[in-house]
Amino acid sequence: MSTDPITLTTALRVCEAAVAEAESAGALVSVAVVDAGGHLVAFMRMDGAEIAGPVLAPDKAYTAVANRIATHELAEQAAPGGPLFGLHAHASGRFVIFGGGVPFRLGDRVAGAVGVSGGTVAEDVACASAGERAWRQAAGPG
Repeated sequence: MSTDPITLTTALRVCEAAVAEAESAGALVSVAVVDAGGHLVAFMRMDGAEIAGPVLAPDKAYTAVANRIATHELAEQAAPGGPLFGLHAHASGRFVIFGGGVPFRLGDRVAGAVGVSGGTVAEDVACASAGERAWRQAAGPG
């Protein structure tokens, strides 16, 4: 797998894959791709998508990178009584602890992430997973 930083071309492919998944599900979403430092590389918002998406999608991607875990998995740990309860109150409120953020893994390293917001939690997770698959395909062997 390549160790190159996430390029704009690859990030746009990730966004396109997530949007295609949303279209097939009948959802309207926003999609953000961030690099290993949590910096925004690409963003797309479907016509008619919710107004919160431009904030939530990048923050879901940031959360997935910063915590090295998909946000739907993080939600279980951050639930009341969980080992990370209260996590959502940190990072100036930027950590999003519900589904839609998926990290891009290179072995034990996280190279970036995709965040999706606008559908149901299950739709956001499916769209983010489609984006992650597109990243993996674009990254190729390295």
